[in-house]
Amino acid sequence: MSEHDFCDTVHALVARIPPGCVATYGDLAAYAGRPRAARQAGYAMHRCPPSLPWHRVINARGRLSVAANSTAWLTQRRRLEEEGVVFMGGRIELARYRWAGPDHD
Repeated sequence: MSEHDFCDTVHALVARIPPGCVATYGDLAAYAGRPRAARQAGYAMHRCPPSLPWHRVINARGRLSVAANSTAWLTQRRRLEEEGVVFMGGRIELARYRWAGPDHD
């Protein structure tokens, strides 16, 4: 799969994450068929169209990956909280909010 195809696949997956759920960069990479490509999924997210629910993608520790208290961080947190996602100590409980993947929509 080319990098362009991988990026398109990641974006298609992001579009499927339901409200109130999150996915990690590693989850997206695995669902795209490249389980060791979390960093590349992150690069794909840098080119994510703003119309996609980019705010539903977080890091493997259950934290937001943008700079803390930046405009993007505040926007991402607000959007997730509006969807019912709860932060505990700055983290999201992945066991509760993690998207089960495209095979479980």
